[in-house]
Amino acid sequence: MLLVSFIFLILLPHPSSSTDPDPLQDFCVADLNATVSVTGFPCKPISEVTVDDFFYDGLSKEGNTKNPFGFGLTPGNVHALPGLNTLGLSMNRIDLAPGGMNPPHLHPRASEIVIVLKGRVLVGFLTVDNVYYHKVLKVGELFIIPRALVHFQYNVGRKKAVVLAGFNSQLPGGVLVAGNLFASNPPIPNKILSKALQVNDDVVKTIKSDFIL
Repeated sequence: MLLVSFIFLILLPHPSSSTDPDPLQDFCVADLNATVSVTGFPCKPISEVTVDDFFYDGLSKEGNTKNPFGFGLTPGNVHALPGLNTLGLSMNRIDLAPGGMNPPHLHPRASEIVIVLKGRVLVGFLTVDNVYYHKVLKVGELFIIPRALVHFQYNVGRKKAVVLAGFNSQLPGGVLVAGNLFASNPPIPNKILSKALQVNDDVVKTIKSDFIL
């Protein structure tokens, strides 16, 4: 019932808050093979649309948490579900091992609403004024993360946790803060990072050498 209520909340009309263009027809199933894409994908011809363009079972499967962060991300965006094209919504599943974390990141094109399906999860975000808002969520509890603000989810329980995250964009994007700084291509010069973080070059070199995306 909680899951049904959450999905209903995501699907409510929100013309003033949607970050994607509004559809001008019943649907515009994404042609993911198109060579031209401007703010979304062109529509697949109606004759080629099937029911599977509106169906995706990926969020029913447990994500792989065997990585340094202890989290598994399963995206349910337009790439996985072409029928989302122009509808201005998507949803991710986040699996967290005990002590696992979806590390600090941001979504440049969407606000986010999260609901905990299993476990206890610390969710927090930072404002442009460096104010830290956070809350430990239990099963069925919701938390809002405003668009483009740095945030995270951390499993504070002793067992695995599962979170669903809904977005008001078909493709919200994801920017991993540490990845941007220490694993960019080409790399940011060490002297820039050492000055910005107020540490010496050796610290930056160590972080870069140990950092794994």
